[in-house]
Amino acid sequence: MTDNSNLTGKTKRWVIGFFVLLAIGSANTIFNRFKNAEHLESAVAEQSKNFVKVAVVGASNAEQKLTLPGTLLGFSQSPIAGRAAGYLKRWYKDIGSVVTQGEVIAEIDSPELDQQLFQGQATQQQAAESMQLAKSSLERWEALRKKDVVSQQEYDERKSTYLQAVSNFNASAANYERLKQLTTFKKIVAPFNGVITKRNVDIGDLVDGTTKPLFLITQLDPLRVYVYVPQAFVRFVKVGQEATVKQDDLGGAGVTAQITKVASAIDPLTRTMQIEVTINNKAGTLMPGAFVQVSLRLPPSKALNMPSNALIVRKSGTQVAVVDDQNKVHLVPITVGRDYGNNIDVSQGLNGGEQVILNPSDSISDGDVVQIVKDAAPVGEKKEENASSPKAESKADTETAKAKP
Repeated sequence: MTDNSNLTGKTKRWVIGFFVLLAIGSANTIFNRFKNAEHLESAVAEQSKNFVKVAVVGASNAEQKLTLPGTLLGFSQSPIAGRAAGYLKRWYKDIGSVVTQGEVIAEIDSPELDQQLFQGQATQQQAAESMQLAKSSLERWEALRKKDVVSQQEYDERKSTYLQAVSNFNASAANYERLKQLTTFKKIVAPFNGVITKRNVDIGDLVDGTTKPLFLITQLDPLRVYVYVPQAFVRFVKVGQEATVKQDDLGGAGVTAQITKVASAIDPLTRTMQIEVTINNKAGTLMPGAFVQVSLRLPPSKALNMPSNALIVRKSGTQVAVVDDQNKVHLVPITVGRDYGNNIDVSQGLNGGEQVILNPSDSISDGDVVQIVKDAAPVGEKKEENASSPKAESKADTETAKAKP
């Protein structure tokens, strides 16, 4: 009887212990589920925040810089065409060849022109003989007229014949000189010191004496670039003002240049004014035809200034998103003044000191609540791991395992 009661007591204790363990496990499961739910709500709330970067609007007291695009040109750049008609006999200079003024770079074979020159010379000699004969005849008739042997009419006819002979001689002499000058064009010469940058003909090609260029000669030092300055900045540009010319693919701070010519008139179609910037290229680092950026230093505008990537352009006009002390967004319409590329002046709409959102999203609206963040961490600090890396995947698996009940 005692043994049965002891067995019954042990069984009760085992049953009670089992239910206690079951209750503890259930409580632990419920606790973990509540904990995971709180963690999930916190993560969703964190991800739903709208993080933004801002810039403070302030007066521009610093020197401004206006950067405009342009194309480099040789200070002297000329297409060389053949004035005399014929066939190219030979060429002496090819692309990349350095030439000096007056140097022969090609020759043209023109037998027709040679024959025309010979004919012109013969015609001039013929006219000279006719003129000499008319002169002698006039002198004789003049002596006879003094003796009243011939009439005045006959004398005037001899005089007219002589004057016609003189005119014919002058015309033939002018034609001969023209042909002599034309034969000099059989030799193509360089009009200035430079480099041949293009050759369009070869031996045997027909040169018809038109404006078709045979060569292109360019002067490499100095160079020049034409820039078109917007109307808003015209009054700040003057002859002698320094500029910086930079070619992006060469790197560096750029080359110092100078404004040498100003058009002094605004194009009514583009509302810009053309200026010429001259660049010293003794080092030969720059080449004609290259795309460059020309920077002009301008005086401070003293106006409110802000980054241009804060603008919002919509149907209602140009706006900016201003963040107040409660981190609420207010869309404020503004009027844009001078545009410097990365920065702009604000002529109306802001008072200074406002925090404007940089790169605002298209969906941003008035009354939104945002969270202002600081700039990105400096280079050298620990970077965020790539989500596709093995280390990141391992970390994600660990977090997932912890979240499971």
